[in-house]
Amino acid sequence: MRVLAVDFGERRIGLAVSDETGRIVVPVGVVSRRSDAQAASEVTAAAREREVERLVVGLPVSPEDGRDSPFAARARNFARRLAEASGLPVDLHGEALTSRSAEEALREAGGRPDRRRAALDAESAATILRDWLSSRPGGGAG
Repeated sequence: MRVLAVDFGERRIGLAVSDETGRIVVPVGVVSRRSDAQAASEVTAAAREREVERLVVGLPVSPEDGRDSPFAARARNFARRLAEASGLPVDLHGEALTSRSAEEALREAGGRPDRRRAALDAESAATILRDWLSSRPGGGAG
């Protein structure tokens, strides 16, 4: 089953997709967010283009206790809108420190700092998707 992950942000929304086996995860870009409706429409188009069967939206949680962060309500609302727009099942997946993990992965990959910043949101979505896949029975993305 191919899955598209979403790292929801106020300005940009990172996207990453898995292959059909759930073993390979690839960051695929960002959507510039002007409104939730516009962003949900663009994410839905990306999902259709990649023939995904499920969406995973990162839910910001506190790394200390796993409770919803103040931004979690916004992510939940966007996930609801995305489910309505796409007609696909949408899972919420707790994310804590995904940006930090993504920064480390991009730093290790090298490249120009401006390109690393541009890729951070998509890499954060990939981190969310790898974690979601590995939390499922028999899961584990590389």
